[in-house]
Amino acid sequence: MSYRAWFQCINEKCNETYPLNKVIYRCKGCNSLLEVRHDMKALGHRSAKAWMKLFEDRYKSTEWPYGSGIWGKKEWVLPNIHNDNVVSLYEGASNLFWAERLGKIVGLDSLWIKLCGNSHSGSFKDLGMTVLVSQVKQMISEGAPIQAVACASTGDTSAALATYCAAADIPSIVLLPKGKISIAQLVQPIANGALVLSLDTDFDGCMKVVQEITKDETIYLANSMNSLRIEGQKTVGIEIVQQFDWDVPDVIIIPGGNLGNVSALGSGLLMMRDLGLITKLPRIVVAQAERANPLYRAYLTNFEKFEPMQAQKTLASAIQIGNPVSIEKAIRTLKQFDGIVMDATEQELADAAMLGDMTGMFNCPHTGVALAAMMKLIKAGKIDKAEKVVVISTAHGLKFTDFKVQYHEGKLDFPTKYQNRPIELPATVDAVKKALAEALKMKKDLVV
Repeated sequence: MSYRAWFQCINEKCNETYPLNKVIYRCKGCNSLLEVRHDMKALGHRSAKAWMKLFEDRYKSTEWPYGSGIWGKKEWVLPNIHNDNVVSLYEGASNLFWAERLGKIVGLDSLWIKLCGNSHSGSFKDLGMTVLVSQVKQMISEGAPIQAVACASTGDTSAALATYCAAADIPSIVLLPKGKISIAQLVQPIANGALVLSLDTDFDGCMKVVQEITKDETIYLANSMNSLRIEGQKTVGIEIVQQFDWDVPDVIIIPGGNLGNVSALGSGLLMMRDLGLITKLPRIVVAQAERANPLYRAYLTNFEKFEPMQAQKTLASAIQIGNPVSIEKAIRTLKQFDGIVMDATEQELADAAMLGDMTGMFNCPHTGVALAAMMKLIKAGKIDKAEKVVVISTAHGLKFTDFKVQYHEGKLDFPTKYQNRPIELPATVDAVKKALAEALKMKKDLVV
C-alpha cells in the first residue's frame, strides 16, 4: 500500500495544501500555521490489530531505522522518506516510569512519568528533530539549495538541532537568549559544532529574528511552527498507549511553553482513534509557570481571548515564553480533549520537582511545573485518586544542576521545603556516628 502525507493549512476556510519538500511554514493564502496531514483512507486499509502488531514487532529492534520509537511508526510520521535519508539516533522508546511512591504521597493509585529526557540530547525535542532533519537531508538530496538549519531556542531545541545536524553533516545555527539558559544547555550546541548566536533578548525576541532570517530559503527553520517537528513529537502519546498494552490513561499532563508539544500529543492520539486502535481519549492538562502563563490566562476566559505577555524570569527557563507560536493549535487540541490548563508558582514547581527527586526521580524544573499542576488539580478534586495519570517529563534533570544546587543550598527567593545540604564534619568516627544518629532520627520523624 502506498501512503502519503502533505502540509495543509489549519484554517478550515482555507485548507490550502503544499508538498512536504517545499520550504514553507505558514499558509501563503491566509498566513495560518500548517500541519501535516496523512492519507487516512490508505492507512485504514491495514486493520488496527495489524498496526499494533507491526509497531510491536519493530519496537526497539535492530532493523534500520525501525528500532527508533519514531521510525518504527514511519507510515504514520513521514511515509515517503527514503531510509537512506533518515537521520536517527534511536530516539524515543523511553521509559514509562511507575512513580509508585510519589503517587502514594500525592494521593494517586496509578501515577506514571514518561521520561522523554532519557534521549540522545536529553529532551523530548529529539523526537521531532529526527523527522525535520531527515526531511531536510532528503530535500538536499533532491537538489534543494538549503545551506543550514536554524532555530530560536531556550535550550533544548538548540541541543537537539545541533546534535542531529552534526550526525547528518548539515550546518546548524541556533539563536539563544543571552544569560537565560543553563550552562549545560548552552554547551550542547557548542559541543556539536553549531553556530551559536547569543542575543541580548528573550526567547520571543530570538523567535522574531529567526523568522526573519529564514525568509531566505537557503536557511531552513526548525522551530515548532514547522509542523514536521510535530510529526515526531506526536509519537509520545502513541507510545504511552503502546506501553500500557494499548490501554488509554485517564489524564496526560504536559508542560507548555511554545505549545507545539500540546498539539503533537493530541495529533497522535486522534490518529490512533481514527484508525481504530483506541476508542477513548484522555484528558490533556497543560502546565505553565506562573511567570509565563499566557495559555492559562486564556483558559480562564474559556479561550474567548488570548493576549501575549512579557514572560518573566522563571526557573522553568525552557517554557519562559510569552507569545507561543502554536497557540491556535494548542487551544484546538484542548477543546478536543476536555483539556485543563493550570499554572505553578516558582516555589510550587521547585518543591514539586524536589519531592519527586526524593522518591527516585531527577526532575528538570519543567517536569516540576507539571507535577505541581497535578498536585493542585488533585487537591481541587479535578483529578480523581483512582485515575491513571501520566506526567510527561520533557528533559533530563542533569541539564539543570544549577537549579538543584541553588535549591538545596537555600539560595532561591523562597523557603525550600525539601532542602538537603551536605554536612561538613571532621574526619573522625565519633563525628560521623553522631551525625548518622541525628540524621536517621530526622528521617524517621519526617512527614513528606
